[in-house]
Amino acid sequence: MKNLKTNLKNHYDVIIIGAGPAGIFAALELIKKSNLNILILDKGKDIDKRSCSVLIKGIKCTRCLTCDILCGWGGAGAFSDGKLTLSRGVGGQLENYIKKEELEDLIKYTDKIYLRFGASKKIYGEDEDAVSELCHKASMANLILIPSKLRHLGTDKCLLVLKNMREYLYKKIDIAMEYNVKKIIVDNLEVKGVELEDGKLISSKYIIVAPGRQGVSWLNEETKKLNLRTLINPVDVGVRVEVPAASALPFTDKIYEAKFIFYSKHFDDKVRTFCMCPNGEVVSEYSDGLITVNGHSYARKKTKNTNFALLVSKTFTEPFKDPISYGQYIARLANLLAGKVMVQRLGDLEMGRRSTPERLNKSIVQPTLKEATPGDLSLVLPYRHLSSILEMLKALDQVASGIYSNHTLLYGIEVKFYSTLLVVNQNLETKIKNLFAAGDGAGITRGLMQASVSGIIAARGILEKTS
Repeated sequence: MKNLKTNLKNHYDVIIIGAGPAGIFAALELIKKSNLNILILDKGKDIDKRSCSVLIKGIKCTRCLTCDILCGWGGAGAFSDGKLTLSRGVGGQLENYIKKEELEDLIKYTDKIYLRFGASKKIYGEDEDAVSELCHKASMANLILIPSKLRHLGTDKCLLVLKNMREYLYKKIDIAMEYNVKKIIVDNLEVKGVELEDGKLISSKYIIVAPGRQGVSWLNEETKKLNLRTLINPVDVGVRVEVPAASALPFTDKIYEAKFIFYSKHFDDKVRTFCMCPNGEVVSEYSDGLITVNGHSYARKKTKNTNFALLVSKTFTEPFKDPISYGQYIARLANLLAGKVMVQRLGDLEMGRRSTPERLNKSIVQPTLKEATPGDLSLVLPYRHLSSILEMLKALDQVASGIYSNHTLLYGIEVKFYSTLLVVNQNLETKIKNLFAAGDGAGITRGLMQASVSGIIAARGILEKTS
């Protein structure tokens, strides 16, 4: 069945574009406090139909037009590591829109909703002595550790929570999967509805646009057509690092995901760790014609390795206004040379030679992404980025011996396209009346928790207008 609810009406009070965490939590908040008629639209598949051949069959990426890892019910977070960051300083820019105390309260409120739908009860990072010790070690290596409490779902538990939310919402709202929104309809600076790719017009009083990471390019085009003001976010480009799980234990044992920031000696560039996956696996993603790399870990299935991203954040100045294209260019170059995700041993990189299947077979760390092509990342990453990444790896090795090893694997390219930041007010409403923006796709958030919170903020903005 193409839709969860097949008979779409011609009018809804609220249309939510995107069935990721921002869209889902917006719907949960709206139905809790109103009787509004709501529709969620998403170009991806329902959660039960999302199935990637790479993950299930272990075969190479077939470059599906709509990537099941990134699109569909639950958004890109559905197959993620399922990390709920419970600290306001991590995962987005919501502090720029609401008071810090309000954000802290909203995170607690959102966390309780996740628990109600089946989230794990265990929280990492509550051992203050362990966090303090790690902070001290980090400072000695010129690293900044951002203390953060975290609830880890694991990819398998994350899927269960999302299914529970879908079943709950299905009884109360209309949900239409595998429907592309072609454009947002606006008249006299007021939103009027949407036009679907098949030409169907659906009118609506309010719209929340929350297309997630996969919808960044589409949203960029819409913002240009609607003449919405945007700011340039940094573009994050780097690699995914894979090491023996034992080597990363100083990071992952008590904290699970250690968030480090480093400023490189030679270029003073900001480098950060992202999405640490203890006993996880490296995976490929296909988006907008590009294959990039990511990481997952599960609550039950364990590997012998731990992986995490090292990302160099670059903020561009005028006249350059297209950091997305910059990140895509680097990813496209890696695809050109490798045909897919590239992997290289750190020892080979230092010796100025490409990795080969024979050299990988000798490595202590065996790649969990079996389809990755051995290659040479120095032919892909700009020298400035590569130099900064190597500096941070050496710094991390001072905290956890074994991180900077000849056998450490580097996968490329990992790119985070948080490049377009829509200008919105404190309720996340744009200059177009009744058009709200939320989540990662709008450049406002960078993770599950703040994306979820942003959906609630947008929903409350609508509720204020209807009360």
